[in-house]
Amino acid sequence: MAKNQPKLEADLADATIHIRDHCLCLHAQRAARALARRFDDALRPHGITSGQFSLLNVLNRREPVAMGPVAKFLAMDRSTLTANLKPLERQGLVSIEVDPEDRRSRKLLITTEGRKVLRAAVGVWKHEHAALESEIGVDPEPLRAGLRAIA
Repeated sequence: MAKNQPKLEADLADATIHIRDHCLCLHAQRAARALARRFDDALRPHGITSGQFSLLNVLNRREPVAMGPVAKFLAMDRSTLTANLKPLERQGLVSIEVDPEDRRSRKLLITTEGRKVLRAAVGVWKHEHAALESEIGVDPEPLRAGLRAIA
């Protein structure tokens, strides 16, 4: 077995380089972290993170929405959604209400204060997003289409 060790290690080293250069999951994770940091920094003056901005946008509806569709759209499980809602609820940006039709379920609603924060943050997002698209230097629509297909 020891005589094959250098070959196995060389194969593993080659695989590592290939994965580093080609792995869509790795590159998506790195890009997601960089984008989140960028938008977190931009949104910080409004007291929210990029994830909270996305959540407020999903909740920006005329009627309360059940947790299931929100979790599905954001590609997260309900327990993660609940954990992400707690700080927004404490800040008074989101209301979590008992569903009158099913007392075991909860309905989510952006509050008036949540809409104020969202309205202010949208301007920051528009500016930052336009700058990002300009920096990319290519048409971002194929990238968006690919990401939607994966999600």
